[in-house]
Amino acid sequence: MQFTRLGRSGLSVSRICLGCMTYGMPERGNHPWTIGEEASRPLIRQAVEAGINFFDTANIYSDGTSEEIVGRALREFARRDEIVVATKGRFANRRGPNLGGLSRKALFQQIDDSLARLGMDHVDLYQIHRADPATPIEETMEALHDIVKAGKARYIGASSMFAWQFVKAQHVAERNGWTRFVSMQPEWSLLYREEEREMVPLCLDQGVGVIPWSPLARGRLARPWGEATPRIATDTFGAELFKRTEEADRRVAEALATVSAARDAPRAQVALAWLLAQPGVTAPIVGASKPGQLDDAIAALALTLTDDEIKALEAPYVPHAVVGFE
Repeated sequence: MQFTRLGRSGLSVSRICLGCMTYGMPERGNHPWTIGEEASRPLIRQAVEAGINFFDTANIYSDGTSEEIVGRALREFARRDEIVVATKGRFANRRGPNLGGLSRKALFQQIDDSLARLGMDHVDLYQIHRADPATPIEETMEALHDIVKAGKARYIGASSMFAWQFVKAQHVAERNGWTRFVSMQPEWSLLYREEEREMVPLCLDQGVGVIPWSPLARGRLARPWGEATPRIATDTFGAELFKRTEEADRRVAEALATVSAARDAPRAQVALAWLLAQPGVTAPIVGASKPGQLDDAIAALALTLTDDEIKALEAPYVPHAVVGFE
């Protein structure tokens, strides 16, 4: 396993992050394609044994059951002082006053609830799961700073938002002597490259770690174009992300298939190798519901693409509408 620092922080993370949205009770929440605890545990153990030390989940995944499953597994399979556990706050699993958002009240409740589900006294990386226009950024950043100072989180990070929002948050924190974000979690794959325009260069300039979500476009880059899976069939959010660019995305997938065949390597491995080679990428967040998917992700670390292969993969891409910020 390869390791690197998360941005300019001293935190050491594996170059593959295990995305844990896959692990949760399918009858809970909005992800019926998830796998339950019995099927999840061997995959989490496989990741630990392969050297992955970076695990990403969220309070909203499968109504909190993802945090419960991941917490129990990691307490059994891993050394807490060596692993990096990341979760997120922002959204709520039920409706009601103060249950979601990034207010001081909501964030303090959300971190406590996440820690209870994880069975841990702190997380290593606490991330805001999108911006909250209803809450002043000063309130959010001070609350996150106080969560760090209370020992409930070691570092803080953010996820998909406009670059100007991220700059504003960092400026507010710096101006007041509060904790700044060390990482950004944007959507980034061969099928969605809009963050290369502003957010990624910003992170490179400011030394912020980039941990892309959906590096395989929610499975679309891991198999022949148009091949159905239970996840693709029931993933309404994923369908919204890609529905306007299907023809252009198909051409990218065809280029990927060509390079994959020439290299005699799985599509997923080639797609991840492309992303790992991009400047600024710390660790793609990779989901795995089968052992072979983890094997492909780890193998991508050793696959170096040529300049011509990279050009061939990138050439069919056309600009996409910005999505995924809410």
